[in-house]
Amino acid sequence: MKKFTVRPDKNADSWFLKLEDVAPQENFDQMDDATEAGKKLASENSPSQLTIYNQHNEVVEEINFN
Repeated sequence: MKKFTVRPDKNADSWFLKLEDVAPQENFDQMDDATEAGKKLASENSPSQLTIYNQHNEVVEEINFN
């Protein structure tokens, strides 16, 4: 199962979409944009999981795609 994450940068100024916690796939200005791109990418690569973090690096949602 591939694991994708949406995380803020250290200042929460931008959002990273990552695969398996390696180098970012993409960088976004808004959390919502990163989340939508993450959902699309994870659904295209199922089975997969998308974990979304808020600006405090707390998990706010985990979505599984089968």
